[in-house]
Formats: sequence, structure tokens, C-alpha cells
Amino acid sequence: MSAEPEFTLGNGDSLHQQVLASFPLCDITEEDLTQNPQFCKLLTTLAQHVDQTGLTVPLKTELDKAEQKLQSQRRHWLRSESLHTGLQEMIQDHSIRKHHATVPPDQNMFYETMEKCLLVAQCIRQLDPSNTTNQDQPPVLGLNSQQVMELLPPEKNVQRMKQGLPRELENHLKKKCLSLLSYYQPEWENDSEGLKNTKLSHLSAQLDKDKKRSECLKETCRENTVLLQRQTQLYLSELIKCIQLLQSLILDHRLRIQTDLDGKKLEYLEGKCELVLQKIKTEIVDIQLDTYTADSISAHRKIREKLVSELKACQVEKQSVEIKLSSFEILGKEFGHLAEEYCRLRHEIELKNWALKEFTQYNNK
Repeated sequence: MSAEPEFTLGNGDSLHQQVLASFPLCDITEEDLTQNPQFCKLLTTLAQHVDQTGLTVPLKTELDKAEQKLQSQRRHWLRSESLHTGLQEMIQDHSIRKHHATVPPDQNMFYETMEKCLLVAQCIRQLDPSNTTNQDQPPVLGLNSQQVMELLPPEKNVQRMKQGLPRELENHLKKKCLSLLSYYQPEWENDSEGLKNTKLSHLSAQLDKDKKRSECLKETCRENTVLLQRQTQLYLSELIKCIQLLQSLILDHRLRIQTDLDGKKLEYLEGKCELVLQKIKTEIVDIQLDTYTADSISAHRKIREKLVSELKACQVEKQSVEIKLSSFEILGKEFGHLAEEYCRLRHEIELKNWALKEFTQYNNK
């Protein structure tokens, strides 16, 4: 277990760097830590109890133990699975060889025995319930392990197969390792058998070295990604500050020159308005000069004088009529009926006079 990180409260910049290094997954910057010293102190204390992934020390210990146990069980399972897969591949290769070439009878018997043993072992594993299955489960097809064991080949063939199996399995695994070596380094394919065996003995160490190098590159890539994210965030924050500063400068510049611009624009609009008004007056005068001559103006004046005199006469007549009407209104409603009757008789007289006039004109014709 790694030692707990220690922090000193000396230099503020170094403290901030240590806090950021202790929490690489947190999206915080030095500015955040500077503006919030209590939060920085909290992270400093918290970094003594958790690792970079955020796990506490006891939980990290339990996780490491569980990981070791898992790796041990995984290796055990991979060992048995690799052995079973290798045997299956050997049987498959033998079946392919039988279709392309003649196989010796003893070799044919060896692979047939091995295939039957694998099938029986697989059936027994299916029939034998493990701790994770229900013990009361009825057997498949009513069979038990002892009945399936009776299907094994003769004991003599099984013993012979067991004696030759390590050698055949070793040859098969060696062939696979050589194929892996040729895939890993194609330029080694034309080397001699002894040189290949020598290089094959160092293949595991070379693969471990490449794996560690790959993991180191992944870690470096992750660190570079985190650093790039921080730099990008810092760049964006600085860019926003620059934009805000530029906006404030533009606003101040606009405010300073806006008064002068408004004054000049107002003077321009006033001058333009005055020019338009003078032009309108000029056009009115031109229209009046083109429309009214000296004779027409004198005639209009005489007409106006006559109309004014007639208007005054009409107003005098109106006043006299209003006086008469007011005197008639004193007489009451009966005089109103007499006035209406008088108006009706006057209207009938006018109609008859008009008819008589028309009739006289018709007779004269």
C-alpha cells in the first residue's frame, strides 16, 4: 500500500499543484482553489485519506485483495479452459488431417479415445450438479454419472492415450506458440528451429514488457488528456476574459464618441430639415406665381369683398329672422299650427301657379 500523501501549507502555488495532482478527475482549477481557501484546505485533508480515484485506504485494501482473489480464480479457470480448448483443437486438426492424408491406426485410436473421454467428462460435468444448482433437480434423461462412465473406451486405450497425451499436447502448444511468434514478429518466420525456440523462451518476457509499455502509454495518454482538458478550460476562461475586456473597451469607446456623433447627426438633420422647408416654401411660391396673375388676384379680391358684404347682409337678415321667430314663439303652440297651415297653403298656391303656367304654355303652343 502506497504511503499517504503529505501536504505542507508553505507555498500556495505548490499546494495548489499538489491538490490538483491528488484529484486529477475533479474539474477544478488553481483559480478555484485560490478563491476558495477553505475548500482547498478541505481537499488537502481529504487527500490524506483517499487515493486519486476517490477510494478510501481501507476500501482500496479490500479492493486489492478482491482483485488478487479474482485474478487467482481467473488464472485457474484460464488454465483449465486453455487445456480443454487445446485438446479440442487437437481433435479438430486430426479430423482435418484424416480427410487430406492417411493417418496411422494407432494415432487414429489415440484421438478417438481422447475425444470419447472428453465427451464423457463433459456429460458427467453436466449431470453432476454443482453448489450453484438445485440439488433436487431431476437428472437429465434419467441418467447418472455412473451410467455415463460406462461409455468410456477400454482402460487399455485410455492408459495408452494418457501416456502419449503430454507429448502430443506439448507439440500442439509449441506449434501454437511458434504461430504466435510468427504473428508477433513476421521477420522471424524464416529463422532456424533452434533460434525460434530461443526467441520463444523470451516471448513471454517480451509480451510482458510490451504490455507494461502499452499500459504506460495509456497512463501517459490519460494524463495528457486530463492536462489538455485543464489547459482547454484555462484557455477558454482566459479567452472569455479577453472577450469581456474587449467588449468593455468597445462600450467605453462608443460612449465617449456617441455624444459627438449624436451632436453632428443632429446638426446634419437640422440643416437638412431647414433646407427641405426652404425648398417647400420656394415650391409654394412658384406654384402661386404660376397659378395666380395680377388680374386674377384683383378679381379674387373683388369677389371676396362682394362675398364678405353678402355674408354680412345675410348675418343681419338672420338676426332679424331670429328676432321675429322669438316673437312668434311667445304666441304659443296655436300660432305654430297656424304657421304650419299657412306654409301648407303657400306651398299649394305655388304648385297651382306652376301648373297654371305650364298649362298656359302648352295651350299657346
